[in-house]
Amino acid sequence: MNIVVCIHKPKGISSQDAVTKVKRILKVKKAGHTGTLDPLATGMLIVCINRATRLASYFTDLHKAYTAVMKLGESTDTQDSSGAITETCAIPDMDRAFIKNVMETFRGKILQQPPMYSALKHKGTSLYKYARQGIEIERPQREVTVHSIEIVNIDVPFLTFKVVCSKGTYIRTLCHDMGKKLGTAAHMHELERTGIGAFSVEKSLTFEELRSVSEGDQITHGIYNMDEALSWLPEYVVNESTFQAILNGNPVKLNSLKPADDIVTASGIRIKSSDGTLLAIGSYVKIKNMIKMDVVFT
Repeated sequence: MNIVVCIHKPKGISSQDAVTKVKRILKVKKAGHTGTLDPLATGMLIVCINRATRLASYFTDLHKAYTAVMKLGESTDTQDSSGAITETCAIPDMDRAFIKNVMETFRGKILQQPPMYSALKHKGTSLYKYARQGIEIERPQREVTVHSIEIVNIDVPFLTFKVVCSKGTYIRTLCHDMGKKLGTAAHMHELERTGIGAFSVEKSLTFEELRSVSEGDQITHGIYNMDEALSWLPEYVVNESTFQAILNGNPVKLNSLKPADDIVTASGIRIKSSDGTLLAIGSYVKIKNMIKMDVVFT
């Protein structure tokens, strides 16, 4: 069972708890997720099973889509509703046009300072462990990209918005920073991850649905073999004479001096046999005009 499962994580459990539950339901020993969701958050969590765990990095780099509810007038030490309130402010009068203009300033490449309550490490220890001891660690700003951001609903003190962003973007930090620019305090009140790349939360499985699949029910969404899970990557079909070389991890020299653009620019290339078997995932090396093997499935 080498598959990728899209799970709809409920509120109140960690991403690792969700992975453990998937392992128990499917009775597998090896599984891992491709991007953490805080216990407060709900929505899509991609879980890779057995050999599919070797594909995790390809999902980690995909853009993420969220629907967030921001609460104005209050800041918390965690930048979300799970933390203690550290500041309260009056909420100035603001109309939709003003809020939209402020949001637009966060579109594109922006700098964020990662929150102290995060899993990022300092000298091998997660920042949140320092935060719980009241220790503040200096954290350099990081560049992230907000591809799109739009208002869904305004019901002061709550403001609901949708955002599509790059990996590494903290939505709670986005709420905190937007609150400041709106002239008040703010924190993230609720969060749902609605998409990862081309995967959408509407096609993810609840734990109950996954359990029914494990018991033999037929469900046509939320579970993918390794080839299907990486369908956005271009494929390169090889002949039988090169199979063993590929399975040994050797590169494939390209015959064409000008390979297709999708081969050149892709983060990964599915190396397949003529009968559709996924043999490996490779990447293009321009200087040698070849595809080197990054992940091989023996």
